Amino acid sequence: LTPPTKETPSLLSLDEVETVFHEFGHALHGMLTKAPFRGLEGTNVDRDLVEMPSQLNEHWAYAPEVLKNYARHYRTGEVIPQALLDKILESRKFNQGFMTTELVGAALLDIEWHKLNWCKDIDVRAFERSVARRLHMPTEVQFRYRSPYFKHIFDNDQYSCGYYTYLWSQVLEADAFKRFEQEGVMNRAVADDYRHLILEAGDTDDAMTLYKRFRGQEPTADALLHNRGLK
Repeated sequence: LTPPTKETPSLLSLDEVETVFHEFGHALHGMLTKAPFRGLEGTNVDRDLVEMPSQLNEHWAYAPEVLKNYARHYRTGEVIPQALLDKILESRKFNQGFMTTELVGAALLDIEWHKLNWCKDIDVRAFERSVARRLHMPTEVQFRYRSPYFKHIFDNDQYSCGYYTYLWSQVLEADAFKRFEQEGVMNRAVADDYRHLILEAGDTDDAMTLYKRFRGQEPTADALLHNRGLK
C-alpha cells in the first residue's frame, strides 16, 4: 500500500482500496467460520468457491452507503462527488471484452496443458498457437500469461487445472451481489444469510449446494456480463 509521506497520510489508489476490501473478504471467511475442523475452515474450500467471498466484498468499496464513510478529501473531509464516482464506475467497463477474452484463454490453456500425458520435448509456442486456433481466439488477444511464466498452474497444485476458478468466482460473486442489490446492499437479513450459509459453513458441504442455499437458485453469468458492459 502507498506509504505516508512527511506531508500526507497514506492515500490509497482505487486498486489499493479494492485490494483491502478483497483481502478482508478472505479474512471474514476465516474469522467467521463455524466449521468443525481446521481443514474445512475459511479458504479451505472448493477451488470453485475460494475467491467468491473476497471478490464479493469488493462491491462494498463502491457502495455509496460505504463510500461516504471513507472516500473523503484528506484535508477538507469532502465526500467524493457523485459525478466523479459515476465516471469511476463507468470506467471499470473499459476494455472488458479484451480482458475477459484473455482470462478465458489463460484458463483454457491451463486445462489443455493438464490434458497432456507427456510434455517432453514439446514446442511450447507451437502448442500455444494450436490451442489458440482451436479456441478461435482473436489474433489481437494473447493469453494472459505465456506458459513459461504461468506460475499459478505450475508452481503447486492449488491452481493446476484450476485457473478457471478466478472467472467462475466472478460469476458467483456478481450473481450473489444481485440479491444484495434487490434487497438492499446494507440489508442485515441478507448479510446474516450470507454469513451463516456461506462464510460460517466453510467446506462442510458442496460449493454449489452452499451457494444455492444463499441465492435460492443456480448462478448465471448475466450479472457479470452486465457489470462488464458486455450485455
